[in-house]
Amino acid sequence: MVLKNIPLIQHTDSGNFFLIAGPCIIEGEDLTLSIAEKILQITEELKIPFIFKASYKKANRSKSDSFTGIGDDKALKILEKVRNTFNIPVLTDIHSESEALEAASVADVLQIPAFLCRQTELLIAAGKTGKTVNIKKGQFLAPDAMKFTAEKVLSTGNKQIMLTERGTTFGYQDLIIDFRGIPEMKKTGYPVILDVTHSLQQPNQSSGTTGGRPDMIETIARAGIATDADGIFIETHPNPANAKSDGANMLQLDKLEKLLRNLCMLRKVINEML
Repeated sequence: MVLKNIPLIQHTDSGNFFLIAGPCIIEGEDLTLSIAEKILQITEELKIPFIFKASYKKANRSKSDSFTGIGDDKALKILEKVRNTFNIPVLTDIHSESEALEAASVADVLQIPAFLCRQTELLIAAGKTGKTVNIKKGQFLAPDAMKFTAEKVLSTGNKQIMLTERGTTFGYQDLIIDFRGIPEMKKTGYPVILDVTHSLQQPNQSSGTTGGRPDMIETIARAGIATDADGIFIETHPNPANAKSDGANMLQLDKLEKLLRNLCMLRKVINEML
């Protein structure tokens, strides 16, 4: 059964959530392919629909000398290789109107970063590609205001829209999730995703490097399943301590299978209760 207006996401017989997962950014071909292969093995066994995620570049970084990518063309070719090698949909961020068509030549899903979710021209450019558009809720935005961001994409005739919760700014150096936002955004009729790992960031640290709380990943993910999120978003890496972006809040890859098994069991219980 097709999930709402997103043909690349199929419900399984188990009624599972879907998963968006991968490294924060493409660091190299071998690493990217190995991460994708590992996640695919797990999701196929657990019957979880899977979209591979990796940014081909990072435009929003704490410091000017932070890692931003290996080069746009090279990174997009690696993303395309993941798509073709494993026959899975892929997602990547875009940051400007000029990037929309270039990224759409490779990606099945174009993601609008949270800081840019109100940028009208960016949303329209993404919508015009005809690709699925995943809009992250700004850390400054109320959940019910996301219907207006979705309307900008919808104005292009593109109904393939997803909305993602990724926390709300709490003071200067933390985020908090208001889980009321998931059912609130589901009122729009679009699939709603919980970005678990970005919701656990601790931004604006005096060191110039974003912190995080990876020890809370399973707690937050369980709450997302309990509040009926359609999808779960998790950034993962074999060695987060050596990751070139967002290592402080990523899940270690060898912990992913246990987490997903637990979430599948929880979703089954939730489904039986409904």
